[in-house]
Parts: sequence; C-alpha cells; structure tokens
Amino acid sequence: MTMRVLFGAAPADIKTYDTQKLRNAFLVEDLFQPGQATFVYTHVDRLILGGAVPNASPLTFGSGEDIGTPYLLSAREMGIANLGGLGSVTVDGETYNLDNRDVLYVGRGARSISVQSANAQQPARFYMNSVPAGADFPHRLIKRAESKLLELGDAKRANKRNLRMYIHPQVAPSCLLLMGITDLAEGSIWNTMPPHLHERRMEAYCYFDMSPEDRVIHLMGRPEETRNLVVADGNAVLSPAWSIHMGAGTGPYSFVWGMTGENQEYNDVAPVAVADLK
Repeated sequence: MTMRVLFGAAPADIKTYDTQKLRNAFLVEDLFQPGQATFVYTHVDRLILGGAVPNASPLTFGSGEDIGTPYLLSAREMGIANLGGLGSVTVDGETYNLDNRDVLYVGRGARSISVQSANAQQPARFYMNSVPAGADFPHRLIKRAESKLLELGDAKRANKRNLRMYIHPQVAPSCLLLMGITDLAEGSIWNTMPPHLHERRMEAYCYFDMSPEDRVIHLMGRPEETRNLVVADGNAVLSPAWSIHMGAGTGPYSFVWGMTGENQEYNDVAPVAVADLK
C-alpha cells in the first residue's frame, strides 16, 4: 500500500498554472497498477482515492499509519467499485463478491480490507473513495441491479446518459459519502450537463472503459475562467466545490463519481449556462 498527498489549490492560484502544474494538482494518473494498491490523500475535503488491481495474489490494506489513526477507516467510511473482472473484497473476515459495476460500502471502523481477482487473466479493478465519517453504518454490497437509475440528457444534444446511484440515502445510506456510476449512451459525448457548481460539496471523477487512443477533455475552474485537463482511461480528476465539472470524450467512456461535503442533497447545485462559460 502506497499513499501520496495532493494539496489542491484556490481559484486564484490556477490562473497562473501551466498544463503540468494543473495536472499535478488535480489529476491522478497512476491509480491502477497491476499487483498494487495505490492511494492518494487530497486536502480537498480530505478525500482519499484508491486503486487496486490484484493479480494472482490478494492485496491487503487497512493501516492508518499514513493518516495518523490506528486503521485507515478508524474515522472514515469507504466505497469500493469494481471496474474490471469478477473479484471479491474481504472486510474483517467477511467476503463480498463484486461483479463489474457492483459497489461495496464499507462503514467506519473496519480494520482490514483484502481484495482479490477471481481470474488473474481478467483481473478485478477496484476503485475506492474514502471520506471522514462521524457515524457508523453497516457494510453493504450494492449490486448494479439494486442501484437507482436516472435517465438523463438528450441524444440530440449528445449528452444522453444513465446515472446510477449506489451509495446514496435512497439506496444505501452513509455518513457523508455519495458514490455512483454514469454511462453515456452510444453517440453521446458530453457528461454532466448543464455544468454546475455545488459550493457545499466537492467531487471526484474516475474515467474508465475508454480505448487507449481516446481521451476526455475535462473542463474545470470558475465559470468565468475555465481550464481543461486531457484525461485517459483510469485517470481520476479532483473537482473542488468552487469548480465546474463537465467533459466531452473522443470515444465511448464511463465514469465513477464520488462526493462529500456538508450534505448529501444530490440536487444542491447551482447550474451554469453553457453560454456563460468563458
């Protein structure tokens, strides 16, 4: 288990950032390394992003040494999404089997987490979001069929998509973590339309199911002065509460969204008209 730290930035700071400095502050490129569990701690609402790709052997983590607590989840909760082949997650001796696009909620207080692939030739690809938690909720496996489906967008505007809520008060309760998966319809390229701000929550995107040659152009920053990140398969983007987030892909893609902040009101957003972006 390895963990590095990102500090984020203020809106005024990124006015002077070149491409590489912007990528260093907000883009995570190396989460999914074969045979490794990798974590990134960000000071943007103290979110931890994680990626694990177990091969023939399980990968085990749970120490809180890097964050100053007895265990990683001593005062945190976690969502684990499987973006690859069939796999399993064992939490303190209890095993959950995750198909592609299943999500496991792990409540505060878990001590040891182990992830394993059913087939090393088609490994599971586990993506994790962990946030501070002030209440205890039971661990729960949310199968794809149990998620709440929202059909959004318009094919004529190239933004038709299916949004599935997994860790959400209407599906599986948590303290402050929200987590779900969005799949774009064939022929649509735009996500999260209209763009918006949610000043009381931050968000992280993890883009996946992309061809190696494709990219997503992820727009961020203040509406009146946007910036962009060019994003590849398996990359994650941090979106602070002060930043818009929207993107367009050169080919098919999906993304996991995770949020935390002051509330769990999914619709607590301030839309921004595309015509007002600069």
